[in-house]
Amino acid sequence: MAISWEDHGIVLTVRRLGEHDTIASLLTENQGRHVGVVKGGSGKRTRALLQPGNVVKAAWRGRLDAHIGTYALEPVHNFAAAALSAPAALAGLSALCSMIETTLPEREPHGAVYRHTLGLLEHLGAPGWEAEYVLWEMELLRDMGYGLDLRTCAATGTTEDLVYVSPRTGRAVSRGAGAPYVDKLFALPPFLCSEQAEIGAADIVQGLALTGHFFEAHVFGPHQQKMPASRTRFAERFKT
Repeated sequence: MAISWEDHGIVLTVRRLGEHDTIASLLTENQGRHVGVVKGGSGKRTRALLQPGNVVKAAWRGRLDAHIGTYALEPVHNFAAAALSAPAALAGLSALCSMIETTLPEREPHGAVYRHTLGLLEHLGAPGWEAEYVLWEMELLRDMGYGLDLRTCAATGTTEDLVYVSPRTGRAVSRGAGAPYVDKLFALPPFLCSEQAEIGAADIVQGLALTGHFFEAHVFGPHQQKMPASRTRFAERFKT
């Protein structure tokens, strides 16, 4: 007896399988990151549907749950098309998809990540979306069990004048407590603590450096993996 399910999913990656078919990896709302064969996926019409970042309605079917199975897909929202005309948004979209593909285990539900990703896609390219991307990476870290604690100073417990983050603990450090160790601490961009903070390119650089460190320390490094190249290129765009 075949196994099947239906869900909404965000296209992450697509690779060729033979002459006509493809294998698509989706971040689904309830099934987690899941792959499946798309029959005729290399055709012109389906290629447009299978652009990373697009949201689809997916029907998966397989003889056994462990099998790769097949997808039947229907379009829901074409986010990729809007990003094609905006290089920065396209770079962010590529980084987002590659980060999910390389960090989340397959077939493990991550509903919060799906919903937050969908929210980011809806604002991709809008004013302030770059800061939303940094916050999205923080949520991804938290969902994987490596959340940062930016509420109080790790040394004094104060909630005032938090300007650093410890690279070891991921906890905030106040200006006074961190002064002797400033060269060993990460800068804490104000927008990570306050929605009213003004945001500049330097803040995005600091935010991406911060989240990037913890991804490398806890996610990629232990498995002898590197940060996805698309994410590295995205971070480089904000450096002057």
